[in-house]
Amino acid sequence: MRNGEALVARRPNRRQAISGIAAALGSLVAAPMLLGKPQQTMSETPSTGVEALLTYLHQEVEFKVAPTRIYDALLDSKQFASFSGAPAEISREAGGTFSLFGGLIVGRNVELASNKLIVQAWRPSHWNPGQYSMVRIELKEHAGQTQLVLDHTGFPEGDFRHLNAGWTEHYWEPLKKFLA
Repeated sequence: MRNGEALVARRPNRRQAISGIAAALGSLVAAPMLLGKPQQTMSETPSTGVEALLTYLHQEVEFKVAPTRIYDALLDSKQFASFSGAPAEISREAGGTFSLFGGLIVGRNVELASNKLIVQAWRPSHWNPGQYSMVRIELKEHAGQTQLVLDHTGFPEGDFRHLNAGWTEHYWEPLKKFLA
């Protein structure tokens, strides 16, 4: 104590608490990968201009199938590997981990609502350890079809162009062919 001041324990504010949880999740996912086989890297062209400042993206994609088919394909290791053409290990549980495209994309399922919602702490393996973005995929059924709404937030500045194109090229286009 200094001059009779009492030490007061301060509780973290909401931002500090969320940052702490994200760091903890990152270390849980990154640790096994750092101890295992070497990670591959991806080359990419950084975004420029206004795109260089964007740290979020929004996409809406129509599928001519029921939401359950999309939900299952995105959370089933065998189906994901089949449509993507690359190894995938995916837990179907909230809190469970995933590794996609042979370990190029890793993360943890934060929230799952069967056939409706997938929320993930998501990162390419070349990002700094513990650095995650948030991916939210909502599935909305209408007239026997599904509107998929993707919101990807919190990725580093300069990654917009690569991620925006990557979702279409590596997820939505092959998934549409797989489900046809």
